[in-house]
Amino acid sequence: MAKHILVVEDDQPLRKALRDMLAKRGYRVSEAQDGEVGIAAAIDSHPDLILLDLLMPRLDGLGMLQRLRQEPWGKDLPVIILTNVNDVGKVQEAVVNKAFDFLVKADWTLEQIAEKVREKIGNP
Repeated sequence: MAKHILVVEDDQPLRKALRDMLAKRGYRVSEAQDGEVGIAAAIDSHPDLILLDLLMPRLDGLGMLQRLRQEPWGKDLPVIILTNVNDVGKVQEAVVNKAFDFLVKADWTLEQIAEKVREKIGNP
């Protein structure tokens, strides 16, 4: 069965571009537009990895990550933070909550993000 990735991103064009690119590589991809929908989707489907934006309405990425880490199955789930925020405090908080990586969107191509996913969970 293909590895499952949950993309939690409020920017619809980017979310769909990530979904399409990862699906083309053979991953099973689901998506959520904010942290509230994201945490519900994660609890429901237990993905193999989450790509998580920080700045979102309703529940931001760090809030979602904290809630995820409270779940027994979510304690060690790989999470890659994708953001335009280059804030040392946010980076530190993400590290404390065991984010696998913290990527500033402007510095990474879709292909490079897909490579980070492959490094963490392997091929689909």
